[in-house]
Amino acid sequence: MPPVCRIMDYGKYKFELSKKDHQNRRHQKSTQVKEIKLRPRTDTHDLEIKIRQIKGFLADGNKTKVLLTYRGREMANQEMGRTLMNTVIKELGDAGTIEYAPRMEGRSLIMIVAPK
Repeated sequence: MPPVCRIMDYGKYKFELSKKDHQNRRHQKSTQVKEIKLRPRTDTHDLEIKIRQIKGFLADGNKTKVLLTYRGREMANQEMGRTLMNTVIKELGDAGTIEYAPRMEGRSLIMIVAPK
């Protein structure tokens, strides 16, 4: 039995593959992790703006990492930061779900919120 093969244009084959790959990528939704930085003494108005930004990120289908950084003596009373994070959680309500509850990592309190 003689070997069976097909003679084809390799350039055309590569082009078809890249076209198919491009089509698959077009119908794919990519999620990013956006980041919002807070401080323990962030004022109420600034906090409202940050929360509005978080809601916008969640509406676009992106996860959001809320990062609250302590500096110097702020480490002594971390409760300020915890209450701020609880305020953020309360304000977000049903805009998103808390994927990673607030916990300390070094000098910062980190929380990740995912869209509903």
